[in-house]
Amino acid sequence: MPQRVCLLNIVALSPHLIGDATPRIKEFARACGGVRTLRPPLPAVTCTAQSTMLTGLPPSGHGVVGNGWHDRTLGEVQFWKQSNHLVAGEKVWETARRIDPSFTCANAFWWYAMHASTNVMVTPRPIYKADGRKIPDCLTTPASLRDELQTKFGRFPLFKFWGPMAGIESTEWIALAALHLLEHCPATLTLAYLPHLDYALQKVGPEHPSIRAELREVDRVVGGMIDRCQALGVRPIIVSEYGIVPVRDAIWLNRALRDAGYLAVRTEDGREVLDLEHSRAFAVADHQIAHVSVRDPADIAAVENVLRSIDGVERTLSGADRRASHLDHARAGDIVCVSATDRWFAYGWWFDDRAAPDFARIVDIHKKPGYDPCELFLDPKLIWAKGRVLRKLAMRKLGLRTLLDVIPLDTSLVRGSHGRAEQPMGFDPVLIGELPDPFLEPSLPMECVRDAILAATLGATHAKSVETEFRDATRALLRKGRR
Repeated sequence: MPQRVCLLNIVALSPHLIGDATPRIKEFARACGGVRTLRPPLPAVTCTAQSTMLTGLPPSGHGVVGNGWHDRTLGEVQFWKQSNHLVAGEKVWETARRIDPSFTCANAFWWYAMHASTNVMVTPRPIYKADGRKIPDCLTTPASLRDELQTKFGRFPLFKFWGPMAGIESTEWIALAALHLLEHCPATLTLAYLPHLDYALQKVGPEHPSIRAELREVDRVVGGMIDRCQALGVRPIIVSEYGIVPVRDAIWLNRALRDAGYLAVRTEDGREVLDLEHSRAFAVADHQIAHVSVRDPADIAAVENVLRSIDGVERTLSGADRRASHLDHARAGDIVCVSATDRWFAYGWWFDDRAAPDFARIVDIHKKPGYDPCELFLDPKLIWAKGRVLRKLAMRKLGLRTLLDVIPLDTSLVRGSHGRAEQPMGFDPVLIGELPDPFLEPSLPMECVRDAILAATLGATHAKSVETEFRDATRALLRKGRR
């Protein structure tokens, strides 16, 4: 029988955070031979990093070039889609099944969970009512698991998963759901996504004193999962997708492109809306990376010159540079911008906040044509913002349509970000677990996570030739990474 493994994705965990505030994680790392770091792909964001870990491919191979992209066929920006069909390449559980047909996989909240070939799955899926209400819920495979989990643990706390109220409650719910899967839907590989640190670090930055308390909360949850895994004979392995660095402010690429005459807006009901139909160039902002679409290839050089001149843009990638960064894919921008370490990219295009579109002041991860970490805050300029939220929620329950316009537009509130492949020492993603050679090197390319999973689950029960295949592939990646 294969060795059962639980892959714990502690989002934004990096070596400098592992210490006195995380005694369980620290002890687990010591018992496993220490903390290994991972070299993430560009961009080092959730969807790209997870796809690289689960396929062993770079973004040019699996096609996930960010958390969102400009769909040129639809003429729209797509963010936070959930279908696994968007991820090209063979997933680790599919590779494992070819080797051992008995291999099974359960997914608790890793992204692109829908329509995947996993055996069991649970993922966030709100109920969107026609009157504008968004009701917390989840989607599962099998379908009966949804009621089973929510009867046992309560309704999935969606508003604690993302937004101004994001907290440890969503991570605790996911951990309970993952433990339920480990006990009642025992799979060879169980994926568990634990996001809490990500939100705290983006809000206040990794150096804020409050982070110690957040680390203790995550450590408590992870410690409980490690204990239960070991009691069940499941091998826990910890990974993270990226590390979060302190930042001081945002870069507004679309404002610069608008000033230069490349980006167009139209006015709707007194608000300025991005006009993709008539824009010659615009940026899809995604943390510290931005994908810039240029309608006419003849404009690429001129647009790139504009982008290079913007304060905070460290470098731009197009042509051969884009290809060398493994971003040569139809979903990627014609030009990819990378920010300075202490900056990040805002998606907005307006110069006067009174002209911002109405969705800018609400939590709406799908409507905004870029990532917006300001959704983690209540607008500090509002008098009793929480009371405003409660009043508007009460109005919605009465059937009245109203806008939850409580999100600030002040990007200086955001104190942490990620997305660059190169970050300062100590801010790298991690790999912690009991792993065989050649996964003992102190730094590994993130593509190696796929092979580490295969070696941990199948290595002990399969022919030496299979183990050799894993090791040879991994060594090839290591040699490539050193060049």
